Amino acid sequence: MAAGGSVIGAGATGKAMQDKTTIIVLGASGDLAKKKTYPALFKLFRNDFLPKDVHIVGYARTKMDDAEAHKRITSYIKIDDADQDGKDAVERFKKITSYVDGAYDTPDGFQKLDKYITDTFESKFDGPGNRLFYLALPPSVFIPVSQGLRKNAYGKAINRIVVEKPFGKDTESFKELASAMQKEWAEEETFRIDHYLGKEMVKNMLVLRFANIALQSSWDKNSISNVQIVFKEAIGTEGRGGYFDEFGIIRDILQNHLLQVLSVLTMERPVSFSPEDVRDEKVKVLRAIPPVERADALLGQYVAANGKPGYLDDDTVPHNSTCPTFAALTLWINNPRWEGVPFILKAGKALNEGKVEIRIQYKDVTQGIFKDIGRNELVIRIQPNEAIYLKLNNKMPGLYTRTLPIEMDLTYKRRFADSKIPEAYESLILDALHGDASNFVRDDELEVAWKIFTPLLHWIEGKQGPSPRPVPYPYGSRGPKELDAFNQKYGFKRVDNSGYSWPVTNLSQL
Repeated sequence: MAAGGSVIGAGATGKAMQDKTTIIVLGASGDLAKKKTYPALFKLFRNDFLPKDVHIVGYARTKMDDAEAHKRITSYIKIDDADQDGKDAVERFKKITSYVDGAYDTPDGFQKLDKYITDTFESKFDGPGNRLFYLALPPSVFIPVSQGLRKNAYGKAINRIVVEKPFGKDTESFKELASAMQKEWAEEETFRIDHYLGKEMVKNMLVLRFANIALQSSWDKNSISNVQIVFKEAIGTEGRGGYFDEFGIIRDILQNHLLQVLSVLTMERPVSFSPEDVRDEKVKVLRAIPPVERADALLGQYVAANGKPGYLDDDTVPHNSTCPTFAALTLWINNPRWEGVPFILKAGKALNEGKVEIRIQYKDVTQGIFKDIGRNELVIRIQPNEAIYLKLNNKMPGLYTRTLPIEMDLTYKRRFADSKIPEAYESLILDALHGDASNFVRDDELEVAWKIFTPLLHWIEGKQGPSPRPVPYPYGSRGPKELDAFNQKYGFKRVDNSGYSWPVTNLSQL
């Protein structure tokens, strides 16, 4: 593979935690910690990316000894039976992990945690120790925990706090949360995770856009007809409906994950790839987006089909819930580059497949010498099976002068066969340790994001009259039957119905 270029200005603005560091995972007994946080920490540990002599301390209300804690935190670490090195690494990982129990709403537990870290680890350092606090916790305890840590367990060197979404439920609740945290933690100490910003294809987007003149020249309203950012999940709420009903698909996916993808996709070129320069441009483009209009929304809720239960069949869901499990929302960006281009954000549960992708559809080619020719599309597959492919029109090989839709295909597993794509949480935890905030969400960015969605959310929740009733769609379908008409309203044209196939096209079937 040819040597690549360098990216100027990328990287940390804060000091890196290179040694004398303790990572504290709060909520260590919960699902997020055992399914995402600890497996990511293990992979970083196994590949020697964690600070020298690091220690990882779990903290939660559950009382358990280190043996039980080790059993929990390694339960989702996947090691092949034949991988003896991996098994040995798990045992070494256990030796740098420990557990402390305590409450989230009283100082006693945090004081106990502080004493444990100081006496067990930091007393042996030749200087003050760094502390990275990772909050794998529900939002209901963000404020008391952030306050308790700052007042009772704040270290004497570098301190950082990593916070998981959701960051509030609307503009006002976010402001309350942000105000409470800002009294205890400086913005440069606060790392708000949206794990989609850690995904390889999202991190690649700035390079794809700004390092390729061929794309830059067509990246605007003059060439692009419409853009779709799509999140599809093949499973329903599966017994978690009560939790989901409190937030809904818009808060769960669109307001954070898909909007973050949109901001990276549409921002102007930053002065550099330094964290603040990148985040400044993201905020600028988000400020150009007005609140979502009701007319630009399609809401759905899945019903029983194909032997699967409907959303309202979940015992944890209120029997008359109007919470959408599917939403298609069209956003508009009022700036010179994107004025008039619809950005359709779609997310849904219990659909026909699971995938996340960006589909950029270009305008029709000038007519006169062509008839019924398909549009070009640039598709960025975020997950699964990361890929970038460009749909073009080509002359069909042979003696006939006919056009044929083809794809220029960059499937990562084929092109980068020897490379391993890290999980988003690995990338983001490493960024936090290095002090690189590029792929974390700034407070002003979140405030602007909530302003885009809050009016629509209040309408859905009946705060501005009766709640709209989502249209039903069968479990396992593409979504509501109204979806095709919704897409067409904004100029989307289905290129073909055969799906994405590569690399062989059977000419006899044309």
